[in-house]
Amino acid sequence: MDGGRFNLSRLAPQLEEIHERVAGVVIENLPWRAFIERYDRPGTLFYLDPPYWGCEDDYGKAVFSREEFAEMADVLGRLQGRFIMSLNALQEVFETFSKFEIQEVDCSYSLQGQGRIKEVKEIIISNFRSYD
Repeated sequence: MDGGRFNLSRLAPQLEEIHERVAGVVIENLPWRAFIERYDRPGTLFYLDPPYWGCEDDYGKAVFSREEFAEMADVLGRLQGRFIMSLNALQEVFETFSKFEIQEVDCSYSLQGQGRIKEVKEIIISNFRSYD
């Protein structure tokens, strides 16, 4: 077996580079609502990546419920900062987030190693216009 990417002679410089890049990074493990409440202020930009509508258990059983989409729309409607969120393009999503800017985009999903590509529609939701 070859050494792969692990090379002892390069470990110290790599660790130093990593240390410099993440020195000011804060890592949080909070529910989405608590995170927004803690960090929301003018000038903040949130990127939200909830599970897709209909796939709520993809991040773990009972981690995110379908009812949270409506709660999320309510919380996002009161933000001081800005947000960008991507979701699947379903009628329920358009309805739930109708008070925000919604842009539909074409995406290609590929299953690694299987050579199949699936064309899908997603939406980008925000509380600002992309040309603002």
